[in-house]
Amino acid sequence: MKYRQLGSSDLNVSEISLGTWLTTGVGIEKQTAIDIVDKAFDLEINFFDTANVYGRGASETVLGEALRPHPRDSYILATKLWGDMGGGNQGLSREQIEKQLDDSLARLQTDHVDLYQCHRYDPDTPLEETMAALTAAVKSGKVRYLGFSEWSPRNIRDALDLVPEVEKFVSSQPQYSILWRRPEKEVIPLSAANGISQIVWSPLAQGVLTGKYDADAPPPPDSRAANDEMNSFIDGWLRPEVIRAVDRMKPLADEAGVSLTQFALAWVLRQPNVASAIVGASRPDQLEENAGASGLEIDPALFEKAEEIAAGIPRPERS
Repeated sequence: MKYRQLGSSDLNVSEISLGTWLTTGVGIEKQTAIDIVDKAFDLEINFFDTANVYGRGASETVLGEALRPHPRDSYILATKLWGDMGGGNQGLSREQIEKQLDDSLARLQTDHVDLYQCHRYDPDTPLEETMAALTAAVKSGKVRYLGFSEWSPRNIRDALDLVPEVEKFVSSQPQYSILWRRPEKEVIPLSAANGISQIVWSPLAQGVLTGKYDADAPPPPDSRAANDEMNSFIDGWLRPEVIRAVDRMKPLADEAGVSLTQFALAWVLRQPNVASAIVGASRPDQLEENAGASGLEIDPALFEKAEEIAAGIPRPERS
């Protein structure tokens, strides 16, 4: 496993990290989730990402139990807030940051998180209030560093303008894959210029870039698409034209001598501003294949051919 510095922090995160969205505490059995975390340690993955809203606390609870046997300094732990936790508990106000952080720490069974992220931007709370509360969390020792997910370039610039009176973000968590390249236009250049790394979600486009799906057949029974607990966000990637384009990438991965999964993850990691690709897993063996993407050196010409294939996918028709 290779490691990369996370923005301007002193954290060195594994190139492949384990995420818990739709899986841990939600779509898979607790013991399976614990086995996957143990497998991550075996594979020298040191970065784990979750959020309070995943299963409304269930994901953090199971992850906390899975991490409990491992020394606290042996892993880097990230969680998020903003999502609706019920009872009017949502957003990035000072009150919510203080409450949700303490609740997350209790579920995760730890006294601090290494990275605390704003899951989305909160237009209903002044940014100055949010950043002041997050800065107080860092000064309290409950949080080491700050990040955000899916903020617009304007949101990012506004937060940077408040530095040094407040703590600076060190990470951005956007959706990014060979099928979804939007961050390249503004978010990645802006981040790179300001000591902010990307830790990307859905680098395999909800598993479609594993090549397991067939445009002319139902999803495999053990796949995310076939699991009602985990398939609510995958429909857009299951269009036949997307599946057929992914099929055309398989010979490129074969030529590189890697699996399509590893090829797709290596494509994400070719970007220097990406510190880590967050993967989900419903079985320990899936994580082993994913981890094999770290450190791969792929001929850039093969990536260029894959990019051409992806660029040729027609946009979905608007209804």
